[in-house]
Amino acid sequence: MNAGFQYRERIDRRGAGQRLLNYLADRYPHSTRGRWVEHLDAGRVTLDGPTARGDELLSKGQRLIYSREPWEEPEAPLKLGLLATGPGWVAVNKPSGLPTLPGGGFLQHTLLHQLRLQHPTAAPLHRLGRFTSGVVLCALDRGTAARLTALFVQRAVFKRYRTLASGWPQLDRFDVDEPIGSVPYGPLGTLHAASAAGRAALSTVFVVERAPNRFLADVVIATGRPHQIRIHLAAAGHPLVGDPIYRSGGLPDPDGRAVPGDGGYLLHAAELRVAEIAVLAPLPPPLRKLASP
Repeated sequence: MNAGFQYRERIDRRGAGQRLLNYLADRYPHSTRGRWVEHLDAGRVTLDGPTARGDELLSKGQRLIYSREPWEEPEAPLKLGLLATGPGWVAVNKPSGLPTLPGGGFLQHTLLHQLRLQHPTAAPLHRLGRFTSGVVLCALDRGTAARLTALFVQRAVFKRYRTLASGWPQLDRFDVDEPIGSVPYGPLGTLHAASAAGRAALSTVFVVERAPNRFLADVVIATGRPHQIRIHLAAAGHPLVGDPIYRSGGLPDPDGRAVPGDGGYLLHAAELRVAEIAVLAPLPPPLRKLASP
């Protein structure tokens, strides 16, 4: 069990004039109106300090706090490997299975929480999917965060990943520039996938080693769209081995029930370079060399 969490906010003009219970039920529909009544009755919601009842008329600027009770988080590997440090930054090796940021029931079992046990001011400058391992660069102060974030926005960052993909590419090096955008997907409503109406994206694939029906590849991405490498390899006809979502063509299985947080594939952020910073993350054994079939 974790220690629970306090969600804090200031009422803005959109909430002003509403009754508190109506506001909570409309703004946070992940909990039913009845469930918010239970939270209020249990004293878990305060408004400007005192415990709230739910019938209060809200005013702009009021401080609202909801104290979520402790809950049992899903298991995740919690050990971070220190890769490098410098003035105002630290780079860590995220294990596969550890979320970068809180969400989906994860709070303390996240890279952010574990990192802040050692570096209380640390903030990741980018994120990796839960089952993607490797380099995560984090800022330790606001000045460094602003400087490096600007370089990420300008795409002045080199990122190289290692993965295991299916099939036998005709070329040892090839580019994939399939646009990526939202497409309909039953379990979630929509999902990022290959889409002609999506945003421009570019990945360069380098075949490292081949075996029947699979190959190790280094992938350099010039853009950072959600699930880009998984989508682009699939779009090229080479879905990642074990990927539960993306099929050849870069689209999800129309009858699939998997979600992006599900694992099964191997993807590792092996190298990151930005400004004066250059960091390598050791490859996990399955991605170093193909085993004999």
